[in-house]
Amino acid sequence: MTSENPTPPTSARHTPVLKDRCINLLAPAFEAARLAGRRPVAIDATLGMGGHSEAMLQRFEDLRLIGIDRDTEALGLAGERLAPFADRIDLVHAVYDEIPAILADLGIPAVDGILMDLGVSSLQLDERERGFAYSFDAPLDMRMDTSRGQTAADVLNTYSEEELVRIIRKWGEEKFAGRIANHIVAARDRKPLTHTGELVDIIRNVVPAGAARTGGHPAKRTFQALRIEVNEELHVLEAAIPAAVDALGLHGRCVVMSYHSLEDKIVKSVFAAGSRSSAPAGFPVELEEHKATLKRLTKGTESPTDEEIAENPRAASARLRAVEKVKVRSAA
Repeated sequence: MTSENPTPPTSARHTPVLKDRCINLLAPAFEAARLAGRRPVAIDATLGMGGHSEAMLQRFEDLRLIGIDRDTEALGLAGERLAPFADRIDLVHAVYDEIPAILADLGIPAVDGILMDLGVSSLQLDERERGFAYSFDAPLDMRMDTSRGQTAADVLNTYSEEELVRIIRKWGEEKFAGRIANHIVAARDRKPLTHTGELVDIIRNVVPAGAARTGGHPAKRTFQALRIEVNEELHVLEAAIPAAVDALGLHGRCVVMSYHSLEDKIVKSVFAAGSRSSAPAGFPVELEEHKATLKRLTKGTESPTDEEIAENPRAASARLRAVEKVKVRSAA
């Protein structure tokens, strides 16, 4: 007997953000590899449910793809979705700042394309028991890798009030961080916080109604802050973006989609540094070692079209940046 509410196929649960734009930006790098006599290799550093990877593998029939994700459930679902391409993929349970070690293990010196779709995946938002969403009650978990690490409940129940203020203000950019942290501590003194609904109620009682009307759901920024803290997202990203750039071969391309200003600031900084000459100010001649290693492929950030947002509302905050490796620095 079949279930009345069967789980929909992965392809129906996940609409890749800016899919065509991402693939079109990566395509010249794959062609450059072919012209150099090599089989193109790409990394999907945030595999999720495999939508971008599936599109790449369908379009580029000679592409070898390395899919990385810290979420074991995502890896399983993506593996099912990408089964038709099993002879061309390597799926790895890891965090994307581990790219150098992954490539070393696979014996790959450099890659031609890297895609990073940052933030929370559709899978994590849709699985209620993961605790990422503030729209329904669930255990306070928020781990992208549920096999290890502290949960959101651990953070809320063990961090000092000062530490809570710091992360909610810094990672959530929440101006009511002090009041929210104070009420969290008062609530946990009565009993430990275990569910997202408890946290949402605390925040609703603290954030003025007027602020909620203009800034979206009152819990949005605090939930973002907790998720970033639990998963060390920005610390990981600070290591991952330079590692990705270093992993590119000549004419390789890196495409990154971020979803809030803190992520985009890190991406922008690394891409901008690589696309500038390192010659000292006033230096009369730009030596070869001073030349930029990256060429920016996007002017500022690119955003989804209105049509894409209508089809996939979660794409609304996506901001895309891309670069090409135009010079490989020689080993010291």
